[in-house]
Amino acid sequence: MVLTATNTNNVKVYTVSGSTLSRKLPDWLAKRKRRELQKDVEWTTRLELIQDFGFPEAALRIKTTPDGQYCMATGVYKPQIRVYDFSNVSMKFERHTNAENVNFLVLSDDWTKSVHLQNDRTVEFHNEGQMHFRLRVPRFGRGLAYHSPSCDVLVCGASSEVYRINIEQGRFMAPMHTHSTKGVNVAEVNPAHLLYGFGTEDGAVEFWDPRARNRIGVLEPYVSGAMPQSGSGGFEISALSFRNDGLGVAVGTSSGHALLYDLRQARPWQIKDQQYGLPIKSLAWVEPVVGGTFDNDMAGEAKVMSADSRVIKLWSAQSGKPFTSIEPEHAINDVCMVSGSGLLFAAGESSEIMSYFVPQLGPAPKWVHFLENLTEEMEQAPQQSIYDDYKFVARKELESLGLAHLIGSPVLKPYMHGFFVDLRLYERAKAIANPFAYEEHRLRRVQEKLAKARESRIRATTKLPKVNRALAQRLLQMQRIDKAQQKQKKAIETANAAESEGEEEEEEVKQLGGGRQRKKAAAAAAMATAVLEDSRFKDVFTNPEFEVDEEADEFKQLHAMPTQRRAQKQEQKQQQKPRRRGADDSSDDDEVDIRNHSGTTAALENDSDGIESDGEFFA
Repeated sequence: MVLTATNTNNVKVYTVSGSTLSRKLPDWLAKRKRRELQKDVEWTTRLELIQDFGFPEAALRIKTTPDGQYCMATGVYKPQIRVYDFSNVSMKFERHTNAENVNFLVLSDDWTKSVHLQNDRTVEFHNEGQMHFRLRVPRFGRGLAYHSPSCDVLVCGASSEVYRINIEQGRFMAPMHTHSTKGVNVAEVNPAHLLYGFGTEDGAVEFWDPRARNRIGVLEPYVSGAMPQSGSGGFEISALSFRNDGLGVAVGTSSGHALLYDLRQARPWQIKDQQYGLPIKSLAWVEPVVGGTFDNDMAGEAKVMSADSRVIKLWSAQSGKPFTSIEPEHAINDVCMVSGSGLLFAAGESSEIMSYFVPQLGPAPKWVHFLENLTEEMEQAPQQSIYDDYKFVARKELESLGLAHLIGSPVLKPYMHGFFVDLRLYERAKAIANPFAYEEHRLRRVQEKLAKARESRIRATTKLPKVNRALAQRLLQMQRIDKAQQKQKKAIETANAAESEGEEEEEEVKQLGGGRQRKKAAAAAAMATAVLEDSRFKDVFTNPEFEVDEEADEFKQLHAMPTQRRAQKQEQKQQQKPRRRGADDSSDDDEVDIRNHSGTTAALENDSDGIESDGEFFA
């Protein structure tokens, strides 16, 4: 078994869980399949840092208890709370809830007392045995904070008010009214002097004195080039973290920037961009730990951990230089640093909670002290293929690139029916041999898009019935002619040179030019639609008894060919001398014949594009 390790900025980061290293065995897997897994080398050599360290779907929040002996996490689905015992490296218990968790706080030194903010506006208080009490806040909550001297739980959310719940008296206290016009995203309490900090949706950080319950200061961060979203600075405050010395404060924005402030100054001394433009979800101060194996110039420096949904970055608080970065495969929801060690947990959109160990950040925790030796023994050695920087080229392609004269030189490595050539040389030769490759590629892409658009305009295939196929085909042809005329008329009015729907339909449309003939075509299309869609004529195309024999003499007499009808009309015009031209002589022209409406019978029967000859006609 090997561990996946990355070496960013000469800092090794080991993935100890959250990948295929600790695959979960499904509960529904049959016993026979479980026996087969005994032959799976990856399964038998798997590594599980903590047993059942994850959730069925995704993890939302994760925190360690102040005594460092337990870990509490929330996730879905179903919404639940899980507590893990580090001494036994296993799950202690799980407890289901009615709604998904937004945030939670551990109120005691261990896991026995906690408060949970849910996404249905409820705040739940849990003890070691059960959910102790539940209450609702007026607005949807976004963040939690706890002021231990007064036993006040602060709840901020989609309102300018920060609600105070006193758990000693068991009632709501007077809320604190911030100057935000939209809402408060995050609330924090300074661990040194217990100053309140509220990150608002307007892009400002307000500081409140818990003794006077009044605002005593405000920070309005500004980052040049930030995308305008909301607020005066163009972003929202999405994360907030106080340093243990009581003076430093880290501010995370929705534009992906982390700013470090000294409470005595209004300007940040450090600005860090995550480069993804995603909101900062987690911020933490990482103090130097005795026992870390520092191999770079950042030994003994305080660092800042900033994380968005894509990447976790650790960087120097003084200089801003990057220390290392971690990019998990899944989106990140929350990050928790195990105090006094180089281990960190990341809750994300995966069934397992991701765990990473950074030896240069600190030693392994006592409950997993073997991790330091294990990572060195099981580290995966990166293996680079000898063909990664080469391109296989056949002899014919080599001649087209003008590199045939290099055959026999050390530049070309013979292999099978071609050669391996250096990738940089191949790209340079290809650019010289065909300088218009990009233009050809662009034209080819344009032609493909046009061809795809033409395919979308092709008539839908229609299945002909088994009875009276010729009649159904003529009726469908009438409908297509009417649609083609409407499209041609619209194209002429807009003066747009649109592509025609087909050469055959263009010829038919030209034959039916003129307003009078368009009216006749529209009437024929309406009659064809009535025959095809009316249920009363369904038997004409389904019952064999209604089959029309077009070879019968009676049918030929009633439906003469167009040439015969034209000859008869000419004879009638020669015999008769009409006084005027009008509706009197055009009575025959106004008649709509289903058999001979447009062109000859052969042309109608041959024009069968998009028509299939098998299947059912009526649904």
